[in-house]
Amino acid sequence: MRPIWTGAIGFGLVNIPVKLFSATQGSELDLDMLDKKDLSNIRFMRVNEKTGKEVASANIVKGYMLNNKYVVLDNKDFASANAVKTKIIEISDFVKETEINSIYYETPYYLVPEKSGVRAYALLKEALLKTGKVGVSTFVMRNKEHLAILRATENIMVLNQLRFSEEIRNTKDLELPTSAIKPGELKMAISLINQLSGNFNIASYKDNYTQQLLKLIKAKAKGNKPAATHLKVVHSKAKDLMEQLKASLYVKTKKAS
Repeated sequence: MRPIWTGAIGFGLVNIPVKLFSATQGSELDLDMLDKKDLSNIRFMRVNEKTGKEVASANIVKGYMLNNKYVVLDNKDFASANAVKTKIIEISDFVKETEINSIYYETPYYLVPEKSGVRAYALLKEALLKTGKVGVSTFVMRNKEHLAILRATENIMVLNQLRFSEEIRNTKDLELPTSAIKPGELKMAISLINQLSGNFNIASYKDNYTQQLLKLIKAKAKGNKPAATHLKVVHSKAKDLMEQLKASLYVKTKKAS
């Protein structure tokens, strides 16, 4: 893997040189966009809106509209905005990971130490594991400041990018209906949850849709025409919520036996 960022973790007065690697990869199929007429690849071009001509990447710059005029920025300008932040993952606080709502989580990255930072990296990782804490930090990547937490696992530290609070939409903009809950229904719902409960194992969950889509593609390549499928919403026979819950418990028990 190639690092997508290099810099250091700022831990008090200690700087730990690290490399940042993407921790995730897509599971979807790599589909190309084609012209329906002759199956030629569709190519996207960056064009000048005035001339209609394609502009080479080397001639594309970034600018900000200020007082009806563009101010053009280059890489030096972005780095000069805050030279320290562009190279430091600065830890400001340590908190319990359980205090952070999952809605704020965005993108995970692996942090690998440079040779000169191996000892300090190992020390911080072990200290985080012992305390059960995560480090709240900020860092700059791709000309944008990000909020993140630094979390330790047994073999590596993970930097998990977070969304800022202003990036989360307020639920007050939604129309949320309310309903009274009957004690018997709540008891039955809890029983169903307990019956379906178990230990979480991420490896047991697969991207079945992608697998089925690839199977269909291979069948079409051999000239087979996939059977048409018609999806429809199937409503429960029992309209009473309690009866639906009882039926759910019965189905689970029947499968287990």
